[in-house]
Amino acid sequence: MKLNIRGDKIEITEAIQNQVMEKLKKLDQYFETPEEITANVLVCINGQHQKIEVTIPTKKFTLRAEESKEDLYASINLVIDKLERQIRKNKTRLNRKYKNNNIIEMKMDFKIDESEIEEKKIFKRKEIEMKPMDEEEAILQMELLGHDFFIFKNESEECISVLYKRKNDTYGIINVK
Repeated sequence: MKLNIRGDKIEITEAIQNQVMEKLKKLDQYFETPEEITANVLVCINGQHQKIEVTIPTKKFTLRAEESKEDLYASINLVIDKLERQIRKNKTRLNRKYKNNNIIEMKMDFKIDESEIEEKKIFKRKEIEMKPMDEEEAILQMELLGHDFFIFKNESEECISVLYKRKNDTYGIINVK
């Protein structure tokens, strides 16, 4: 797996780079052609915590995980564990989805207990009536509801928008045109 590593408020030393590379090699076993895959790694400092974000885009799906701890090396270990869990958890879904395409990018050579697999089903459906509003009103509505996201008809953009709360207590908007 190729590695694209960069630091934000931290210099990426050779020791950090070697540790990340060594740990990411653990994931090579799950890909048919790991040499064609590039992992994007961002290491940053946020107060006393050192955060690592790993994004691995492939042709059919994207793996992503992040972890923040006081010890960077502990963060690296935890983020690799998260990525491996994602692969294992989604093994059946990925196999089923890409079986007919003859493009299976992941080796699925590990065994999983079929009784552990839970099919995700839609648990609840809601219908909402959207009235046009501006972004400030949408933030207020979202906060009043106590949700992490809010769907509204955006007056200024003249489209449907999804307002969401980010981890750093800022907001993001996705516009559906």
